[in-house]
Amino acid sequence: MERAGISDLRDRERGAARCGPPWVSSAGWRGLSAFQWFALACGLAAAGSLIWIRPDLIAPLLVAGAAATFLAVSSWRVALVILSARPAGRRDPAAASEPPPYTVLVALHDEAEVMDQLVERLARIDYPQDRLQGLLILEAHDTPTITAALAARRPAWLEVFVAPPGRPRTKPRALNCALPHVTGELLTVYDAEDEPDPLQLREAAARFAADADGRLACLQAPLRIRRMHRGLHASPFLDRQFAAEYASLFETALPGMARLGLPFPLGGTSNHFRVDVLRDVGGWDAFNVTEDADLGFRLWARGWRLGVIARPTWETPPGDLSDWLPQRARWLKGYMQTWGVHTRRPWRLGARGVFALTMTVGAGVVSASVNGPSLAWVTATVLVAAMAGLPPQTPALALSVLILGAASAWLSCAIGARRAGVPYGPTDMIAAPAYWALQSLAALHAGWRLVREPFAWDKTRHRRDAPVSATAPATAHAALDETAPNRLSAGHAAAPQPVA
Repeated sequence: MERAGISDLRDRERGAARCGPPWVSSAGWRGLSAFQWFALACGLAAAGSLIWIRPDLIAPLLVAGAAATFLAVSSWRVALVILSARPAGRRDPAAASEPPPYTVLVALHDEAEVMDQLVERLARIDYPQDRLQGLLILEAHDTPTITAALAARRPAWLEVFVAPPGRPRTKPRALNCALPHVTGELLTVYDAEDEPDPLQLREAAARFAADADGRLACLQAPLRIRRMHRGLHASPFLDRQFAAEYASLFETALPGMARLGLPFPLGGTSNHFRVDVLRDVGGWDAFNVTEDADLGFRLWARGWRLGVIARPTWETPPGDLSDWLPQRARWLKGYMQTWGVHTRRPWRLGARGVFALTMTVGAGVVSASVNGPSLAWVTATVLVAAMAGLPPQTPALALSVLILGAASAWLSCAIGARRAGVPYGPTDMIAAPAYWALQSLAALHAGWRLVREPFAWDKTRHRRDAPVSATAPATAHAALDETAPNRLSAGHAAAPQPVA
């Protein structure tokens, strides 16, 4: 497919304009709904009355509220670890005799460096070639990536699709540009650095075919972290914590919520959709910088279910702090957008949907915001007491709740890491609070960006993976590469499966 002409770009721009949720359900509208104004007024009135009538109760109530919140989140995290285990004797659905047409979308921007690697990995997908459609969605101004895509040795089913210029310049807008041109019945989204299991599409197709009530709209594949490149941008501390964090999310939290039949924020890649349902809900919100999180709850609000599959997609960690921080700030900014959008009319989600939104998106933003101050408070209390030669005067309730919260996070990471084959030991547990504290820095940056540049997309740079020499000396951070499994997690598969 040659580079799109002017008329093609105009047609694609009109197609993209027809996609997206209604304006009241979009992050593009930055105002508060009537319900949000009412809730805010009630909250301020209650706080003002308390300050006026019983100011002595403010501190105890804040401590009790924070303790109850931490206890609820910690208990929820432990419950998901238990629920995420796959029931004994459960069998995967049989493969469909005639696989449905499938479309693979990959939105790319400034990715010339990894183009050959991406195309090579997509070419390994094990699915009937005559039923595959692939679109590499590129920005019209991104000449280096367009040139690299056209020069790559693409399989016949993989085309180059040039999105028209427009605003906002985000991944969801690019996906919306391509959605009217999708020919498959099912659709998945991958990122530039992804290496999907070759049989992932077949598993998703079988799961959709086995859906008894026809209300399953989306399946999320687990994302697993392994670093194949070395160099100045490798960060042993951040890489290992990032990998364990992903394992906690995709091996325990999301499978547990799917088991309960609750909605959850989708991952940014390896989502598998029914195309007709995706079009019916308007595709992606071009103004939300975590369009995946928003879409999961939007599907639920329309009466659809979400699920998970077992075959993973491997990714590389973002790298050092200069790469990790903008990415994490964008994620948290998108979570703030998603919270704002879905609390405009929370009754559309129902009680179970609001609970899931609170325990995922809401708890994610709050925990990221308070991790750093909490750690600083505990550290300062201990240091001041030590310098004065006195025992720390830390409230027993607050300290107990903090310890319980940390223990539940360690448990979730440890179980998830074991299932995903990610290294996570005592040293990683000891270092974890420092990683959690860094998230408060990202949350502060996210709040600032939400006010100043709400729709700006802080892109993560992706680097080509370099093969590791067998004779290279071992390093402290080599474990992510050496232990990254070519298998399915024990919690979700009956037996290991090699990757072709």
